[in-house]
Amino acid sequence: MSPQTSKRILITGGAGFLGSHLCERLVTAGHDVLCLDNYYTGRKENIRHLLGSPSFEIMRHDVTFPLYVEVDEIYNFACPASPIHYQHDPVQTTKTSVHGAINMLGLAKRVQAKILQASTSEVYGDPEIHPQPESYWGKVNPIGPRSCYDEGKRCAETLFFDYYRQHSLDIRVIRIFNTYGPRMRPDDGRVVSNFIMQALNNEEITIYGNGEQTRSFCYVDDLIEASIRMMNNRAGAIGPVNLGNPGEFSMLELAEKVLSITGSKSKLVFQPLPQDDPQQRQPDISLAKELLEWEPKVTLEDGLKETIAYFKGLL
Repeated sequence: MSPQTSKRILITGGAGFLGSHLCERLVTAGHDVLCLDNYYTGRKENIRHLLGSPSFEIMRHDVTFPLYVEVDEIYNFACPASPIHYQHDPVQTTKTSVHGAINMLGLAKRVQAKILQASTSEVYGDPEIHPQPESYWGKVNPIGPRSCYDEGKRCAETLFFDYYRQHSLDIRVIRIFNTYGPRMRPDDGRVVSNFIMQALNNEEITIYGNGEQTRSFCYVDDLIEASIRMMNNRAGAIGPVNLGNPGEFSMLELAEKVLSITGSKSKLVFQPLPQDDPQQRQPDISLAKELLEWEPKVTLEDGLKETIAYFKGLL
């Protein structure tokens, strides 16, 4: 890549699960990448293999404080995304989404950078419409234990669109549905990592509720490809755009797939459903198909094999 086409790119939350894959992909593409992380849930192991690259730089910083750097693009991925981690310090979770958005938008305004917000399917809450299109406003409990994340991300979207309207800032907003793959934390409490770790350790597999609730699982490589396409889309589309895999699986189906691939003898046990846990989650990705010419390619089976191999390596 020539110096003319190489960009200076800031990735907040760059040592996290998604952020580290994004750093890797953009460094490989020849860009100058600044990875920002406070290591609340991010880990140095995720980006250690990039440290030898002259195009990669890392900075320990919390996005709730202002940042002064010169960049061309910003991917704002900073925020704990698993319920265990975002509920551990809910005030800080809200601050990360809201103050973090204000600080990164302020930086983008100052240096005239293009900025992408990693929002979430959680903005739809426990949805009454299925699958969820971007036009659906959601059904979110504003005072529940998940609200710090759900409402924090909703407020961040508001800020992005207000900066767009008030300051003509070049924004992009993506809504990420359940994503999985290597570099997920084994202790993050999300269903894919829970099931895999329990199966590999031959422990009981914990299913909340009756196991009929559904999720859609997107492999990390597909999600990163879509995020980059959204940042660079020629249509000038700002979003929000749903990114995820529309394949819908119940928790029981997921457990069976994990058991089959691992060959585990683990038994299923059922526990009460956590408060405000959505019954259904499936993206309508019509907009992503149209604007980004993108749809997921990796099947759940293939993605689980890669993820299970990663977790086996950790053990």
